[in-house]
Amino acid sequence: MRIVKEGYIFIISTFAVGLILFFSNIGIIADILGFLFILASLFCLYFFRDPDVKITEGKNLILSPCNGTVLEVSESETEKVVRVFLSVLDVHLQRSPIAGKVVGVEHKPGKFLKAMEPQAHIVNEQNIITIENENGKYLVKQIAGILARRCVSWVKSGDILKAGDKIGVIKFSSQVDIHMPKNVDVKVKFGDKVVSGVSIFAILNR
Repeated sequence: MRIVKEGYIFIISTFAVGLILFFSNIGIIADILGFLFILASLFCLYFFRDPDVKITEGKNLILSPCNGTVLEVSESETEKVVRVFLSVLDVHLQRSPIAGKVVGVEHKPGKFLKAMEPQAHIVNEQNIITIENENGKYLVKQIAGILARRCVSWVKSGDILKAGDKIGVIKFSSQVDIHMPKNVDVKVKFGDKVVSGVSIFAILNR
């Protein structure tokens, strides 16, 4: 199983502290703490996993940029938006929902409200990755939560992406939003479980 590179520092450091405490012969408290640190290391190993997936192929498809549970589907006069909650048990790696060119990567500092809070997608710390193709612009927002304190983008302006290419990771529970053009037919609803690069979020109406 592959691990995203951002996870190694958490996995190695917690495992090392656990071993030191467990074999320190200080006493039962140190043994218990050591065991807990080793468990934390195993959890980080699970959390930062990068599983193999078969990317869904097809014309005019907008794929899920993340794993998680759909929080909200909304639309305005200019766009449609799907918001997804990522629990600590979900894969936290994000993928490009479309083939296109990265035209912007913006970091916005902010708060760390719970992902379920109505204002979280507005006021929380986030990265906004804008991907453009002949059909319009698509914004993928990596949004920090109460536990997620850092969103990491692996792409930069000018990068050319295929649908399903890896674009970043969020450390611990969080939220991902995708903003799409108005002329798409959304295929997910509140409560749906989605898989990055696999689930079809929407189909473009030409």
